[in-house]
Amino acid sequence: MTIDWLHFTPWTALAGGALIGLAAALLWWLTGRIAGISGLVGGLLTLPGDWPLRLAFTAGLIAAPLLWQQFAPLPTIELSASFAWMLAAGLVVGVGVKLGSGCTSGHGVCGLARLSPRSLAATLSFMATGFITVWLLRHVLGG
Repeated sequence: MTIDWLHFTPWTALAGGALIGLAAALLWWLTGRIAGISGLVGGLLTLPGDWPLRLAFTAGLIAAPLLWQQFAPLPTIELSASFAWMLAAGLVVGVGVKLGSGCTSGHGVCGLARLSPRSLAATLSFMATGFITVWLLRHVLGG
């Protein structure tokens, strides 16, 4: 593996990570809610009491790249997988989110920041699963 130094952007990555952390911290401090995207978006239509918060958070997720696009071009998205593989991957992730009681943002960003042992176990589990999956797909199955 080599790093594409021409397109390596540590400062924008750092700024993006800081903004994610700031947004998660503000949501927690102001509302007491964890910024788990799967829980916030997943409960948008099913939990009637706090739908304005969920809607505002989801709208922010959609509006952020539109706002960024006013200042700099968005990166080009290239998908090398078929629709069937993407659908299968989405279903597997959805099942994992349900079984793990949260997603990468809820456990990996917010849970680890709160020093949650459950979130540490979940984060280690999904990171290890991701590493193993990529290794199997690239080196065993030749994809």
